[in-house]
Amino acid sequence: MTVFGTGILFYVNGTQVTIDDVDLDMTLLQYLRSTGLTGTKLGCGEGGCGACTVMVSTYNVDLGRPTHATANACLYPLYAMDGKHVVTVEGLGSAKHPHPVQQRIALLHGSQCGFCTPGFVMSLYTLLRNNPKPTELDIEECFDGNLCRCTGYRPILDAAKTFASDAWKAGANVGKDGIARAPETESKGCGIEGCCQTKKPFSLPDPARVNGVSEASECAKTSEDCCKGAKGSEGCCKTKDANWANVEKSEAVAKFRAYDATQEPIFPPFLARYVRGETESAEAQRRELHLRATQDDAQCTQVFRPLTLDSLLEIVTEHPTAKLVAGNSEVGVEIKFKRTQFATQVYVGDVPELRTVERCANGVEFGVNITLARFEHELRALSRELPEQSQCYAALLEALRFFAGNQIRNVATVAGNIATASPISDLNPVFLAAGSVLTLVSASGSRQVPISEFFLGYRRTALAPGEILHKVFVPHSRPREIVRAFKQAKRKDDDIAIVTCAMRVRVDDAGRVEEAAYAFGGMAPTTVLAKSVGAASVGTTWGDAALLGQLVAACHAELQLPYTVPGGMAEYRTALACSFVRKFWTLSCAALGSGDIEPQIVSEMEEDERTVSHGQQAYERVSDRAIVGHGVAHVSALQQTTGEARYIDDMPAVGAELHMALVPSAHPHAHVLKVDSAEALAMAGVKCVLTHEDVPGSNIWNIFHDEELLPSRTVHHVGQPVALVVAATQRQAQAAAQRVHITYEVLPAVLTVRDAVAQGALFAEERKLVRGDVDAALAASDVTLSGTSYCGAQEHFYLETMGAVAVPKGENGEMDLYASTQNPTEAQMVCAEALGVPAARIVCHVKRMGGGFGGKESRAVLVSTLAALGAQHTGQAVRLVLDRDVDMQMSGQRHPFYATWTVGATRTGELRALRMRLYSNGGFSHDLSMGVLERAVSHVDNCYRLGAADIVGRVCRTNTQSNTAFRSFGGCQGMIMTESMLCELADHINVPIEHIRRINMYNAGDVTPFSQPLLAEDWNVPRMWDQLEREAEVAVRRAEIDEFNRTTQFRKRGLAMVPTKFGISFGVKHLNQGMSLVHVYMDGSVLVAHGGTEMGQGLHTKMAQIAAETLDVPLSTIFISETATNTAANTSPTAASASSDLNGYAVYNACKVLADRLRPYRERMHDASFATIAKTAYLDRVKLSEAGHYATPDIGFSWAENSGLLYFYFTQGVALAEVELDVLTGSHTTRRVDIIMDVGRSLNKAIDIGQIEGAFAQGQGWCTTEEFLYSPATGRLLTQGPGNYKIPSALDIPRDLRVSLMEPEQPNALKTIFSSKGIGEPPLFLGASVFFALRDAVMAARKNNDAKSPLHMECPATAEVLRMACEDDIVELTRIPHEQRQGVPFAVRI
Repeated sequence: MTVFGTGILFYVNGTQVTIDDVDLDMTLLQYLRSTGLTGTKLGCGEGGCGACTVMVSTYNVDLGRPTHATANACLYPLYAMDGKHVVTVEGLGSAKHPHPVQQRIALLHGSQCGFCTPGFVMSLYTLLRNNPKPTELDIEECFDGNLCRCTGYRPILDAAKTFASDAWKAGANVGKDGIARAPETESKGCGIEGCCQTKKPFSLPDPARVNGVSEASECAKTSEDCCKGAKGSEGCCKTKDANWANVEKSEAVAKFRAYDATQEPIFPPFLARYVRGETESAEAQRRELHLRATQDDAQCTQVFRPLTLDSLLEIVTEHPTAKLVAGNSEVGVEIKFKRTQFATQVYVGDVPELRTVERCANGVEFGVNITLARFEHELRALSRELPEQSQCYAALLEALRFFAGNQIRNVATVAGNIATASPISDLNPVFLAAGSVLTLVSASGSRQVPISEFFLGYRRTALAPGEILHKVFVPHSRPREIVRAFKQAKRKDDDIAIVTCAMRVRVDDAGRVEEAAYAFGGMAPTTVLAKSVGAASVGTTWGDAALLGQLVAACHAELQLPYTVPGGMAEYRTALACSFVRKFWTLSCAALGSGDIEPQIVSEMEEDERTVSHGQQAYERVSDRAIVGHGVAHVSALQQTTGEARYIDDMPAVGAELHMALVPSAHPHAHVLKVDSAEALAMAGVKCVLTHEDVPGSNIWNIFHDEELLPSRTVHHVGQPVALVVAATQRQAQAAAQRVHITYEVLPAVLTVRDAVAQGALFAEERKLVRGDVDAALAASDVTLSGTSYCGAQEHFYLETMGAVAVPKGENGEMDLYASTQNPTEAQMVCAEALGVPAARIVCHVKRMGGGFGGKESRAVLVSTLAALGAQHTGQAVRLVLDRDVDMQMSGQRHPFYATWTVGATRTGELRALRMRLYSNGGFSHDLSMGVLERAVSHVDNCYRLGAADIVGRVCRTNTQSNTAFRSFGGCQGMIMTESMLCELADHINVPIEHIRRINMYNAGDVTPFSQPLLAEDWNVPRMWDQLEREAEVAVRRAEIDEFNRTTQFRKRGLAMVPTKFGISFGVKHLNQGMSLVHVYMDGSVLVAHGGTEMGQGLHTKMAQIAAETLDVPLSTIFISETATNTAANTSPTAASASSDLNGYAVYNACKVLADRLRPYRERMHDASFATIAKTAYLDRVKLSEAGHYATPDIGFSWAENSGLLYFYFTQGVALAEVELDVLTGSHTTRRVDIIMDVGRSLNKAIDIGQIEGAFAQGQGWCTTEEFLYSPATGRLLTQGPGNYKIPSALDIPRDLRVSLMEPEQPNALKTIFSSKGIGEPPLFLGASVFFALRDAVMAARKNNDAKSPLHMECPATAEVLRMACEDDIVELTRIPHEQRQGVPFAVRI
């Protein structure tokens, strides 16, 4: 009889852990965080973002050594940890003693908000543990399961690649000891202590007009102190490096700690003995496990962990309905998001008989429980050793190439891919086409089943009760047999398939087809064989020119999908299936030497070979400032890379803290007739259920006061909180929320902006800009053209979801709010109004956010207020942290925009008139939609003289989340409406679009439609355009692309250059103010508080630099703890790219007063330290605290009169993008991007470069892969997480990214803090250069295909949009006739 163990033993960061009472519903992530190891983050809960990445080490008995693998802790069951060692980011190092991985990512600006950073650290660390000398390609691919929303990935990759065997050193000298040292550069002056380049005399700079040392001036030090160029012929004051970005990188590299792989911690020796079964009798013994739940609310009641196949079969015989778990990548998602319950689970990851690999005479039998990572390793070995028989193995490798991310492949198994019977499985089509055979085993014996007989229906298989998968046999390929696999997804890497397939053909010596198999996923409820296509192949001569058309026609006839097919994209999926047939036919003909296939066509059909990405950054030296402008690293970077940085859900529990869960609306529009909470209140741990009746103060909030905290009668979108459940644990609260029953009266709903316009569902307000007589100008134009433009929604996808902890103080209604918000003042005010207390009794604290991008400007206020309601009712602290799917359903996104327009122009493209009507999808309430609309209307002109203009904007009311602020805040939507229009005009008059852009570009002195003249000292777009055109060799590259497109058929390249100008200021006048509070302490340390919040944009770093520069103290002296409403009152939201301007000047003003007070002491105590000076001043009773304030001058605009100053200045830029498009699939590669940005005199050039790259990546995602979809049948958001909403990954960024900062010709012209410019939002629209480059490539394809209709392309340009826009014979074949487009489509853009 089997003796089962009842507890688990494992190690965490080298420390043994034994758990006798295992929580069977707990994941490894939940356990780690419960122990205080909060560096490992929860980003999505489905293994799609990598924020929870840890290294799991196991002892491999067969190899006789430990192996290391990354894993998603959010999916890893705690019960599966027995015998394993998990290493978290805290196990590597600390901020004081960081691991080289942590240090390098920090120093090279690879961490912005920091929430994703521990995951990247662990992915790179694990790679180095397995391969201490990786290539740069190894490094890039190790991040395929990690997402970052801030950086654009380039600085992370730069830092990581310093570990590569072919590492970039940026001029650093690397000694034999492996330590990099900076070369001697003028960045350290001449090397003499006190050099004028490294220490400036104390003087208070005027931040708007600096008069310090210039590159052509004499040294500011006295002649006897000046180094006088002692180590350089030119003198250190006059030396200028051509690219100071590389110098600053070299200085960072010189600080690197050497990496020595031999010094890494060893695998715990006891754990090795434990796994081998060699522990002493008095020690813990590794046994088979039978774990039973002791928690009353447990969903999983028992878990078995067998160690042999026989034991496993006994268990499943006794428990035939038990759920088998290995990698938990599928089961974990079902449990969390589909709320499926599996009471009995069997962990099969430790059964060695399921992991065997046996070579046979005619093939290989794989134990189905080998991980996909090991499967890939074995397939590579087979392909090397059996090159003549490896077609099936090579096809499986093709299928695995883009299968999930490393963290999933390291734990997911072949069995899981087969047994789940997913219709979009990556591997099953290959098994099916190859003729694989499955071995099924039970206690009564085994049987073999061809995989073609295994799939019985959607998610149904031939497995009998008590039967499990044991092996899969994959045959060797035979002579003259070709097998290939193809896949298309929304994003190339780490994405589920839209269509996946494998095809096999075998011909005789005469070229006649003897066998053919075409297997498809994504075209039916199961993986299917297209039998008619196979039948059409057999007996034919492979390579016959007529055969391809017959195969495509057969494929279409058999696999065409109806308009309402689940999953949508009916035409595209059918077109993909037919296109893959074309690809396979071409590639197999070439491989077999059949037919007359040109080598060029063959190369076009192959998947792009990935090349390593690289980036260049360029900016000039800062010579007249000691600290401001220099590219110092983010002040919290080391805390973020080591996991020490705290976010909302990292806060320790406050007392007997409670948790809150939301009860969401199930309908997009309905009256709430009844809320029945009786069942929920009876559940264990539940404290209360709150509705609108429980709001003691005002239930109304929002700028326009048109939204309820909790609905009193009507719900307006799916996911809207109807009630709140407060319970002892998060699990209890979420479970009880499912037991609150709501009765509805369903009402008609409107989802899309087009439907809203058609039905007149509009808010009352409008915004209008009119200049000139548009009717007359249109009548006088040589050409007029009318049309429409559209751009879709975009999810913020901040890696840290919204969250808050509300802590009641116990008296006078006081409460502390700890919130992830960009707007602490609004959080304070709305909370006070809801609770019915004065605002002075509510203090909102913001330490940092794990990303915001505008999404936490207003919508986060609802979350913190709801948490406060729970805290007030219970008298206990309440934590509310949203899961990713909940956050996406309720938080609001970027506004979709729709425009109708009529444009007038000359025959050469000079604009004469524009009439445009703009409509945004505002969602169900106003929120910030009017502000977004105002910016959209005022950015329609982008950088162009429009002629006479009549621009009117309206906000549509729909039954979706209330859409909200998002980086660029309407600016990018307004600009893309016009840029799309200009492209259609260019096509219409047959004039190059770049010509139209350039001839219509504003000149200095021109006046915008909102009556603002462009000042000569600050209008730089034409200069940057011409510079980029010259330096990026646009004419040469255009000629090369045209030649490429002339000689290719199925791959096309495109090129586009796009400018941007972005106005900086809040549209609401009173928000254009900032404040600060600065304390100088007796020990010389300085505490700065200001009105801005840190969300990764480096605001605190810039504020610290301003304070240090102004007080003339080292940067390390300055500390910024948090933003709080008791130290910075009445703050403006951190938004509009104005926070550095507003708060920076406020910090400067406070520090200037303090510096003036301390000036007499500094002059009298010339050699004293700042600490001594501060202490002396304190003893003299000098005030060492000061508040600062700043209000933007001259600002204020009247929309009614079209007069006043709408924007204080414009941040400007130009981008050039080059892409390559696969015409048959719609997938693309961004080959190169060049960006020039005008940021004035930057406060921190490296941080600003990071903002440009990160914003560009967001803009690229908005225009390409990020498609927001709703179900028109239910009103439910379909894209609720990284599984089906695709932000760019590290492998989507431009292969060649070059970013430079323009140095202003009049550097002190701006009346801003140190003549700098806001940078957070302006670069985002430059990501649209990729969209327009893709449009250019599509135009080339359409020209090749002789398409006649005008091209109308809407954003985002997904692979589906791009493929169908190419309009070739396959697209025409797969178009669904209008009369067949009946019923409700599966998904719609809103």
